[in-house]
Amino acid sequence: MSTLAPSPTAVLAVSVSFSDDAMHVQLSDGREISVPLEWFPRLRDATSKQRQNWRLIARGIGIHWEDIDEDVAVSTLLRS
Repeated sequence: MSTLAPSPTAVLAVSVSFSDDAMHVQLSDGREISVPLEWFPRLRDATSKQRQNWRLIARGIGIHWEDIDEDVAVSTLLRS
């Protein structure tokens, strides 16, 4: 493992947005990760209002959607 690469636990989510078919997560190091909603069926099938009702878990280690009982860890997104 390169010492220049940031540790997955050192990078946190700061915001989340959605397009028609993807979730976009802004990270604390300035990067933005975009992943297909197909990877997360609960988010894919959720309404726009449900998708917008998110909160950060543990200061950004993950994201939680209360309405659909979904959690996504930043480390999972970085490994994908």
